[in-house]
Amino acid sequence: MTKQLSTEDFDYELPQALIAQTPLEERDASRMLVLDHETGDIQDDYFYNVIDQLDAGDALVMNDSRVMPARIHGIRPDTGGHIEVLLLNNTDGDNWETLVKPAKKMKIGSVISFGDGRLTATITKELEHGGRMIRFDYDGIFMEILNELGEMPLPPYIKETLEDQEMYQTVYSKEVGSAAAPTAGLHFTTQLLEKIEEKGVHLVYLTLHVGLGTFRPVSETNIEDHKMHSEFYRLTAGSAKMLNEVRQSGGKIIATGTTSIRTLETIGSKFNGDIQADSGWTEIFIKPGYEFKVVEGFITNFHLPKSTLVMLVAAFTGRENILNAYKHAVDAKYRFFSFGDAMYIK
Repeated sequence: MTKQLSTEDFDYELPQALIAQTPLEERDASRMLVLDHETGDIQDDYFYNVIDQLDAGDALVMNDSRVMPARIHGIRPDTGGHIEVLLLNNTDGDNWETLVKPAKKMKIGSVISFGDGRLTATITKELEHGGRMIRFDYDGIFMEILNELGEMPLPPYIKETLEDQEMYQTVYSKEVGSAAAPTAGLHFTTQLLEKIEEKGVHLVYLTLHVGLGTFRPVSETNIEDHKMHSEFYRLTAGSAKMLNEVRQSGGKIIATGTTSIRTLETIGSKFNGDIQADSGWTEIFIKPGYEFKVVEGFITNFHLPKSTLVMLVAAFTGRENILNAYKHAVDAKYRFFSFGDAMYIK
């Protein structure tokens, strides 16, 4: 009988000093650990050499979602108390899934005022883990108001102030809607992407708006009991056509980041391995035992211990291979998490 995997099976020791607090000045100067998912072999390299891992005719798939200034600070008009709201998913019109702090007293019907009343929010539903559904009221264009009042929601493990907000956006970000950056793509420069394209690699874009799961820990002991968050994705007809052409000509489909993997594998699972234009909400939980249907290699960052993202990568590499790679990265003092170094998994 196969042993049930627990959350503890995806833990590893990480010294706090290895958590990158600021991005490198040169995006592609980060280190890159290259892992062969079949043999477990490891090579140390630099990200600007990622081009050597790609062949003419391959597809490099990237998530073009752009991070919103999703953290906004307001007050309760009835008490004057300070409330912080983190926008996660735009579910419908002016209705949003959010995280609210402090959440305990924010019951259905509670009102929050932002920017001296330029924007107000009413709690419409209570969710788990401090989550609240809220409805915004305002005059004008919502995103313009948000750009004025909001701030970049950096992950809680980053304590330093980010001087240049664009460093938490990929150079190809376009579709506004994420609560956190698809960080594997932060390593690319425009020049590196041009070189990759000149080599004959097809650059293919999709959209997945990063939502609640980035901020939600796995609290269950048995990973089978974990309920995944829902995120919006879109693959256009043009991108689907290109991926099918790459497949037919024998090229590989290489994903940039776990968000691209989740989108491609959601579509592959939905259409029996086929790639079709599609959009919707995905709750796919990729963990050991999952059979990949689309992705044949990927770029990723180093993820938090016991996270669903470590489980996703382990589904491709095997648990021992990925934990060995993480141990190597710790011993070799790689930089971890959002502003950290990269892995190329082949």
